[in-house]
Amino acid sequence: MIQDNPALIAAIRDRFAHVDSCPFQGPRIFFENAGGALTLKSVVETSTFYAALPDNPGRFNPAGQGTQKVIDKAKVDLAVFMNTSSGQFFAGESGTELLFRLIRTACTSAPKGTKVIGSSIEHPATRSAARRWTDIAGLSYVNVPHNDETGLVTAEDYAALVTPDVSVATILHASPVSGMAMDVAAISRAIRAVAPDCVIIVDGIQHAAHGQLDLDSYAIDGYAISPYKVFSRHGYGIAWISDKLSAAPHDMLINAPATGWEFGTRDAGAYAAVSDVVAYFEWLGSEVSPATERRERIEAAGGAIHQYERFLIDAMINGTGNLPGLKDLAHVRIIAGADNPAREGLVSIAIDGVASPDVVEALNSQGIRTHTRKADHYSGNVLDPLGLGDCVRVSLCHYNTLQEVAEFLVAIKDIKARRAA
Repeated sequence: MIQDNPALIAAIRDRFAHVDSCPFQGPRIFFENAGGALTLKSVVETSTFYAALPDNPGRFNPAGQGTQKVIDKAKVDLAVFMNTSSGQFFAGESGTELLFRLIRTACTSAPKGTKVIGSSIEHPATRSAARRWTDIAGLSYVNVPHNDETGLVTAEDYAALVTPDVSVATILHASPVSGMAMDVAAISRAIRAVAPDCVIIVDGIQHAAHGQLDLDSYAIDGYAISPYKVFSRHGYGIAWISDKLSAAPHDMLINAPATGWEFGTRDAGAYAAVSDVVAYFEWLGSEVSPATERRERIEAAGGAIHQYERFLIDAMINGTGNLPGLKDLAHVRIIAGADNPAREGLVSIAIDGVASPDVVEALNSQGIRTHTRKADHYSGNVLDPLGLGDCVRVSLCHYNTLQEVAEFLVAIKDIKARRAA
């Protein structure tokens, strides 16, 4: 697989911009992927081309028709990438904005007096929207507590609290704080076993870069991603909604098509960049498997990404060569435990006696980019129960290397002594 193929690792890294250096900082290791992944060079080129076009997609001229075909192709590509045979895709301001729209529509369409269920592990993109529109729509909210020690919420946790009068449910696919991936399909089954008509909406923003998306298997009604976290660029989000949610009463122009969800002129470049991302997954799948079908290649790529990132995470936690891992360092606390198979491309840590912003600053001075998560409106739901005011998030992706992990371990091993000095 990837870890056994240095030439493939080099080829992967060559497809990304700024893979080992920052135009503001110079050489650096990028372990801030959960804050926004590296961008494919093809996306940069595509975005530049389409940004220069003055034409509106869909107009009856060559450019208008050409850019509309680009948008149509991207939606087909998304259906293959995320494996869905129904529903529709559309773009919005961001993944968060789209989740608010989906949840608002689900809540305002739900019968009065019914319930909305969600979990305490969720990012505020879903929790804030659910709590706000629960109150406005005259519904009641049911909170499913997550396990503080594992950073997870399970199907069994949902099953313990779901009731037949639950009309809307939200699920987080992966946490940007604990780094844990939830079993969306199992949670969805647990909900539908009791409330079969429930509208289920999933926040896939953190999970998408790590591959292995399969909407048809989830039995849900909405899924949102932020493309800048999946090797594309900032400035837009992508949502998928089921036929059921498409037809629900929603914000729309008077006399517009009943299932239309997009507003205004579409950015053809944003959609074209999505096609670049899908093409990258297909290329990677062709490198790690003999598959010839598009979906099979994408699945192969997702599997290889998951396996390689697991390899890097294991090295970070357990050590590599003669370097001790994070679990061997007495001054390091690993959020959600050292041995957690649900972890996905991310390790959050706290350093005894050193504030996380100081750790991030010290690492940055050595050319290692990480990020502080504080117990604020973004991360307090995870950090407060652990008695932590902050943590250091170290997030990687499949273009990172074992050598980069080793350099991080060298730096973190001596971080406390350096700060004391």
